[in-house]
Amino acid sequence: MGITRFQERNIKLALELRRIAILSGARQTGKTTLVRQMAGKNMDYRTLDDVDFLTIAKEDPKGFVKNSLAKTMAIDEIQKAPKLIPEIKMLVDKNNRNGQFLLTGSANLQTLPSVTESLAGRVKNIRLRPLIMSEITSSKPLFLERAFNRNFPLKIEGFGKSEISEIAFRGGYPEAVRLKKITEQREWHRDYLKTLLEHDLRDIVNIRRQNALKELLGILASWSAKYIDVSAIGSGLSLNKHTLESYINALVSLYLFEHIPPWLRTDYDRVGRRTKFYATDTGLMASILGWNIREVLLNHDRSGKLIETFIFQEIAAHVDLEGASLYQYRDRENREIDFIVEREDGTLLGIEVKAGHNVSKEDFKHLEWFSKNILKGKNSFIGIVLYSGDKTIHFGENMLAVPTAALWM
Repeated sequence: MGITRFQERNIKLALELRRIAILSGARQTGKTTLVRQMAGKNMDYRTLDDVDFLTIAKEDPKGFVKNSLAKTMAIDEIQKAPKLIPEIKMLVDKNNRNGQFLLTGSANLQTLPSVTESLAGRVKNIRLRPLIMSEITSSKPLFLERAFNRNFPLKIEGFGKSEISEIAFRGGYPEAVRLKKITEQREWHRDYLKTLLEHDLRDIVNIRRQNALKELLGILASWSAKYIDVSAIGSGLSLNKHTLESYINALVSLYLFEHIPPWLRTDYDRVGRRTKFYATDTGLMASILGWNIREVLLNHDRSGKLIETFIFQEIAAHVDLEGASLYQYRDRENREIDFIVEREDGTLLGIEVKAGHNVSKEDFKHLEWFSKNILKGKNSFIGIVLYSGDKTIHFGENMLAVPTAALWM
């Protein structure tokens, strides 16, 4: 399956403008495949999954990074040899030529205790997430452009709640996408997690309680699309707060989960400041929780969690591509907006998620309140309710109900 990854253009641009580009994301999202596709005569590709390369990188980091005649050295899985970072920093400080290094990592380098050097000012960070539907269907990623221009197709058929749920159950890991049966996908997800927990976590945190970590993984998956409460999560795990937070941070560092910050550009004193928590792949989430798709479709809470998490993953990838910012809003009066996308020019897009196929004026009440009472006409604002119906419907000025499938159609 030949799939074009949209982040390729941003990687190429980063290598033109910065001395170092870092491509990060969870294991098996396609980083290695993408870099290998980009590698030509001007790129020296080295993967630290290769035992020989890894040994040299650890024993002679200075020689490893200097011994190349190529324009760009690509180092895959850089987190395995953090001693390379200060040597790379020294090299690029002596020579300010752009495009010297393309690094990939399956963990967030900024959170690794073994990485003490900062590459600030020298590096462009790029995130490669699991496949989104526009990549799978080879369609252009136009959702944000259409949203800000309020220009969606009038009708998109064939993607009701059950079809969207089936897509979400598959997830976006390329290897899982290739598999046809849910049982095969589940087996792949289990093997993936086993490798991650038994091997990759060692580079990030000292895991003393493997059983507690596995239990925590299931608890965190159940918290997707919620405002995280560490005290509530830890109440049944017999872990002290420090250990619990270190385990959660490690799983976030591996890009299995993600925090979405609150939108705070307001003087309204009742705005909430808690982050919202999401799993980064719905296929993996459903496998961790052992969900059955038929049961999920009949369970309002589970189907809502599944579809909201799926839409988060799609929107977050579009935001990455466009260089926008992603937030959420909630205040002490329980007014909530699932997602707020902010462009560089300050224009805001508020997005509410509705799993069902019916939509009404009532679904826009928080979007309209936010526009009138928080923004007060100071910022341009578009409000969208994504739902499982098939028609784009206008509900007043800059307020639209839009089929969820508009994310990729």
